[in-house]
Amino acid sequence: MRNAARLAAAFLAVLLSSSAGGQSAAAKPDRSKPPALGPVRALKLPLVQKLRLSNGLPVLLVESHEVPVVQVNVVVRAGAGADPQGKPGLASLAADMLDEGAGSASALQISDEVDFLGADLQAIAGWDATRVGVHVPVKRLERALAILADVVQRPTFPAAELDRLRKERLTELLQARDEPAAIASVALARALYGKDHRYGTITMGTETSVRGFSREDLALFHGRAFRPSNAAVVVVGDVTAAAIQPLLEKAFAGWKAEGTFASEVPAAPQVAAREIWIVDRPDSAQSEIRIGRIGPPRSTADYYPLLVTNTILGGSFTSRLMQNLREQHGYAYGARSSFDYRLSTGPFVASAAVQTDKTGPSLTEFFKELDAIGKTVTEAEVTKAKNYVALSFPSDVETTGDLAAKLQEQLVYGLADGWLDQVVSRVQAVTLADVRRVASQYIEPGKVAVVVVGDRKKIEAEVKALNLGPVKVLSVEEVFGVTAAR
Repeated sequence: MRNAARLAAAFLAVLLSSSAGGQSAAAKPDRSKPPALGPVRALKLPLVQKLRLSNGLPVLLVESHEVPVVQVNVVVRAGAGADPQGKPGLASLAADMLDEGAGSASALQISDEVDFLGADLQAIAGWDATRVGVHVPVKRLERALAILADVVQRPTFPAAELDRLRKERLTELLQARDEPAAIASVALARALYGKDHRYGTITMGTETSVRGFSREDLALFHGRAFRPSNAAVVVVGDVTAAAIQPLLEKAFAGWKAEGTFASEVPAAPQVAAREIWIVDRPDSAQSEIRIGRIGPPRSTADYYPLLVTNTILGGSFTSRLMQNLREQHGYAYGARSSFDYRLSTGPFVASAAVQTDKTGPSLTEFFKELDAIGKTVTEAEVTKAKNYVALSFPSDVETTGDLAAKLQEQLVYGLADGWLDQVVSRVQAVTLADVRRVASQYIEPGKVAVVVVGDRKKIEAEVKALNLGPVKVLSVEEVFGVTAAR
């Protein structure tokens, strides 16, 4: 994944990709009407088979014989959260370099052969894991696995390719300073976590860290993290266990790195009191708003109640934030909220890009909804949200890639066998009391960080007039660490 795709993933990871919304308390919408849909039946997914290679590498297999293609992902339990102190972005750059030369093949040779096979090869580092995957017609699977095995086990990290990718990444970081959404995401991460916590810096790193990476840094990280004891393989597609096991043995049985890899991101302290950061971007046509706090890890027992709660608040087109800021007031094209679940405490974020002259009123409406979500939710809203989540779930496991991603989630976060079969029933079991409890517990509008990226001379006075908390003004350069904050 390169350039625009990686830039979006790095800077917008804290945002929910779907729309979100809500009605303001002042409008007094009728939320008592029964939803159109009743209870939703559970979705029965294909059997997940467990295999193990001779070197101990575990394999999860789902047979899907409708289309003659296969998705094979090697999942390494080391992502941006495993970056060494002072070297943010190392895992991300290492992932990008995996297919830039491996075994005896150059980057161009790898690319040409992948194209010849009609395959798609990707290496992506998230916060908690690195995925190296290939999607290929089943007739070309054996050769594709040989390429995948080289990329995973034997990357060469050529100096010339590193210099090229370094320049690309520095260009992306420079471009991000002119992108309001990216600025807001970087600023919110720093406001929530501070500069010393790994989550306080985006996955792709900083200008300073990217300039300093050497080939030796990449090779050392790969040698520590990429080992069978820290990895697993996910296979979804038109194969059987009997057919795939010998192919995987041929490709990966020689992968025998010794030792273990351990890296843990510490839990971050919760925001103590509300604080507002205005990031000055002169002549901005809009103001980018981010309101956030520290959320729970993926292991939280409240995952399903929070899923339903966020759907009501800002996780669907008919949610409260969207209905308020877009439909009722017309301040923004869209407004949303999300919990970004990670191994450690990822962020909760509510966000929108609003008209500059509506920055103050938009903040007022945001806080009305954040305050109301734990108090005014109705039984009808909960039922509607549960049905929305349950009926949307089949689209999350529709393709081989979708299902492989869910199995990766199981591996990385230690989810129980059969958890996918239980998603719908767990969602349907959420009650109104559950929603009110988790909303009150995890969404405290008095303990949030607020970031507004916009034209300071047009928005500062109205933001300060709201008396939300102390206001700090920063330049874009200060957000990106070019100079010290004033």
